[in-house]
Amino acid sequence: MEIRGIWLTNTDSQVLTSKDKITEAMEFLAETGFNVVFPVVWNQGYTLYPSQIMQEAFGYKILPKFQDRDPLGELCEAAKKVGLAVIPWFEYGFACSYRQKGGKILQAKPHWAARDRDGNLLSKNGFEWMNAFDIEVQHFLSSLVLEVAKNYPIDGIQGDDRMPALPSAGGYDQNTIQAYRQVFDCDPPENPYDARWIQWRADILTNFLSRLYQNLKQVNPNLIVSLSPNIYKWCLDEYLQDSKTWLNRNLVDLIHPQVYRRDLASYKRTISYITKLEYKSAHLPRLSPGILIKIGNYRISESDLIEAIAFNRYCGVSGEVLFFYEGLRENNNALAKALGSGPYLHPAQFPSINDLEKLVQQKQSQSIFSKVINHMKDLI
Repeated sequence: MEIRGIWLTNTDSQVLTSKDKITEAMEFLAETGFNVVFPVVWNQGYTLYPSQIMQEAFGYKILPKFQDRDPLGELCEAAKKVGLAVIPWFEYGFACSYRQKGGKILQAKPHWAARDRDGNLLSKNGFEWMNAFDIEVQHFLSSLVLEVAKNYPIDGIQGDDRMPALPSAGGYDQNTIQAYRQVFDCDPPENPYDARWIQWRADILTNFLSRLYQNLKQVNPNLIVSLSPNIYKWCLDEYLQDSKTWLNRNLVDLIHPQVYRRDLASYKRTISYITKLEYKSAHLPRLSPGILIKIGNYRISESDLIEAIAFNRYCGVSGEVLFFYEGLRENNNALAKALGSGPYLHPAQFPSINDLEKLVQQKQSQSIFSKVINHMKDLI
């Protein structure tokens, strides 16, 4: 069993623009040896499926270019025909827009805005944010996730570095300030990186994840909760994502830290670090890191991609997710051909929830056995 995944975007990609293109892409991925696809379903304040929740809240059902279509439904149908698992990707998470001052979401609901310490709309790297600590906002995003879980034949759902997340510069809205005062009898620190302030806000997001995880399992206990934060501890300090706690509390079934390094040596150093120091042995079955294959002017070479995957396996990591699909198709499908004739030559089963739990239990048992043996050696 391996996780052989790919992110499918609607930016710099034409796949979702027609049912025929979706079908061709799913067939191509299956032939190349992939077993799971992560299609985007939420970005820039729009869903990429007809949403009754969006219709009721904002007066529109879907990204306008997809009016009268259901790209997610078409993709699920095409993927299932060729044996691909489908895990919809809520790309924007708690972000509502990109360089649009909140876009349609905050035009309709300005009280949902996240605020920095100067009272400005929270923005980071061009992305503008809803207040992830607000109960209404949390309910809204949870409702979208559950809507997809209830209405589509999917294998899981995915959040990334924006769900559950909020840039650490946020949290200075009056409601969050008041909640902090009630606990600590003082205002939040002006320094957004204050350790107690970081952890208090991160705990709110972890509790949101806990509720979402439980609600998803009530819809379907076999659904996989997949998350793709950045590398710990950077993700905690910058986006309030306490991924270590998520793992320790069993709030994530698969985790794909974004090891987006642009040279092989750096990728290897990072994988070596996280597998030795950040991930307990029992967590390794849940780990399948994100590998960057295309962004801007960057393209990974075929040899570096193959070696990165080989290094994953050497470190006990049985999978990866590649960002993103269009990188496979460049240069006459060069990367896809390298995968299909190399590490993905033979089919691999995508693990179910039960498979993952068995693998985790095996690792836990092995870890306990190793500790007992080492303790006996110390006594001799």
